[in-house]
Amino acid sequence: MDIVIVVLPLMAAWLLDHAVGDPAGMPHPIVWFGKMISFCERRLNKGSGKVLKGGICAVGLILMVFISSWLLLKALEPWQWVRMAVASVLIFYCLAGTTLIREVRMVFRAVDESLEAGRRQVARIVGRDTSELSAQEIRTAALETLAENLSDGVVAPLFWYALLGVPGMLAYKMVNTLDSMIGYKTERYRLFGRVAARIDDAANYIPARITAFLMVMVAGKPRRMSFVMRYGPEHASPNSGYPEAALAGILDCRFGGPHNYFGEYFHKPYIGERHRDFVYADVRRSIAVNRRVETISVILTGLARCLIVLS
Repeated sequence: MDIVIVVLPLMAAWLLDHAVGDPAGMPHPIVWFGKMISFCERRLNKGSGKVLKGGICAVGLILMVFISSWLLLKALEPWQWVRMAVASVLIFYCLAGTTLIREVRMVFRAVDESLEAGRRQVARIVGRDTSELSAQEIRTAALETLAENLSDGVVAPLFWYALLGVPGMLAYKMVNTLDSMIGYKTERYRLFGRVAARIDDAANYIPARITAFLMVMVAGKPRRMSFVMRYGPEHASPNSGYPEAALAGILDCRFGGPHNYFGEYFHKPYIGERHRDFVYADVRRSIAVNRRVETISVILTGLARCLIVLS
């Protein structure tokens, strides 16, 4: 029964994500996470001691999510089928593979229609200023986000599920949401979001490198790991550069370059050397890599979680 409790919710959630992604209009825990973060940030990100207050906020919210979800599942243990159903829904909410793939497809289609349509569409999935992006920059941003999301939205949640179950998976999503909202090196968030950004760096360190390794393996390009190890550290993030470098190596292209975040200019080093225009075949190939990595990750996660539960 222990194996069923682990495997069934995981497989059900993954298949549900493939089928529907994140349905618009449904209540979503990540939205609630965002509201909690915004509430704390508005009240604490002022005056002195911003690093300490931001750290207390980040750690407190992460622990709250872990403990509350653990208590919920513990309370449902007498009703195992109900517990599995709830676990399936929670795991489903933590996986973000299908929705991002759809969004990236839509970016490529939109930019083929018009530059303005492409800019509007890519603004849905990136945090940078998109108002002056060229068609090539729009496609580049979409592919970079696709690679990064494979780690943040699929492999990393599965990694933490394997180690700590559903509570660990949900806690990771809070970590990731904190970083996406307050982990920027802008004037407003530089101090308050410092601890949140460091926690996110630690939480993604191993998953990002696993993601890059799996990407080059499923693409049949194991020798591109040397490319990944060369260009992965070039990224400003200690983690995002690895899946981006893996995709750049697979597509034989160049990512990176300067961009704006919230009105502030940032120099983003280039990942790769070959500058070329992207076409729709590139997004199809990238999505195929994503799907293969997802499948392998789910299988490995199920096996790892079963070993942990049964040990």
